[in-house]
Amino acid sequence: MIVGVTAILVTVGIFIGLAAGLIIAEKRLANYGTCTVLLNEGSVVFEQLGGITLLSTLYEHKIFIPSACGGKGSCGYCKVRVLSGGGPLLPTETPYLSRVEQRAGVRLACQVKVKENIELWIPEELLEVKEYHAKVASVQSLTHDIKEINLDLIEPTEIKHRPGQYVQVLASSPEGPVYRAYSISSPTYEKNKVQLIVRLVPGGIASTYLHNLKEGEEIMFTGPFGEFRLSEDPETDVVLVGGGAGMAPIANIIYSIYDRWPDRHVNFFFGVRSTHDIFYLEEFEKLAEKHKSFKVTYALSDPLKEDEKWDGDTGFIHLSLDRRLAPKHRQQAFLCGPPPMIEAVTEVLKEKKLHDDNIFYDKF
Repeated sequence: MIVGVTAILVTVGIFIGLAAGLIIAEKRLANYGTCTVLLNEGSVVFEQLGGITLLSTLYEHKIFIPSACGGKGSCGYCKVRVLSGGGPLLPTETPYLSRVEQRAGVRLACQVKVKENIELWIPEELLEVKEYHAKVASVQSLTHDIKEINLDLIEPTEIKHRPGQYVQVLASSPEGPVYRAYSISSPTYEKNKVQLIVRLVPGGIASTYLHNLKEGEEIMFTGPFGEFRLSEDPETDVVLVGGGAGMAPIANIIYSIYDRWPDRHVNFFFGVRSTHDIFYLEEFEKLAEKHKSFKVTYALSDPLKEDEKWDGDTGFIHLSLDRRLAPKHRQQAFLCGPPPMIEAVTEVLKEKKLHDDNIFYDKF
């Protein structure tokens, strides 16, 4: 019996010793020292203690690149070109990178660890992204699960953004602070405020945080981000298709357009389940009366019995688009909504002779 107990104790002691050795070895191996991070051929240079992700490193130095998933490697937004020092491409990155991107050295910043001197290139406009401090001016319920949140900027006091861009709101979570992306719904000419349209996602960290905000509370966000690029040619027609909280960038684009080009042709299609989910329709109908070149179509995909008086379109919104949109020589399309809607609408647009480079979309 004593021999057996002794053997067990010896075995346990060996395992404890091995575990302690591995921990010590890991700490020594992970001591990468101070690394130099060089951006865009030396336009920005700083030093960082090695061992953390490139995404965290950039954020620590107030360089904010897109990251909608909070650095978990599931959104594919935090792309940067690593020219040297990034280590080998990881299997967690390849699903989000095309072959062309891989050959060009594009990496996901949340998956790359800073272990040595590293040289990067990122789009110049991302170096202009700022961190904003804002106060909640008002919160309005638009539907049972969608709220309009109006923010007054505190510092900086102004924001400059393109139609359709988004910001990343900072929210707390059990795992620490996280950023989540929300499109700006206020038009570009409103420089001192930012409006968001937020759908409550069950269990969603940021949407729950935003839906619980009260007037007077303060929040932080970074931005602007986004690849939407509205043509400056007023002769180019604009097609807008959305659903739910996908209203945000579309409202931004509509009001920004008619502030600059009162006669520009815009076709707007918006899908909801029933009349209970309709919002902003009256405002857009008034805008259409003022600007005859603006056409508005709402469609109910799942009308209720009490919707029998609805005299608008029914069915999925891509069907309305197919029926009502005429092919034109110069058209741009901006889409925002759930992935199935985006895919169906994109197919219709291609049948209407729109090319990929004239179709912009956000999937929510």
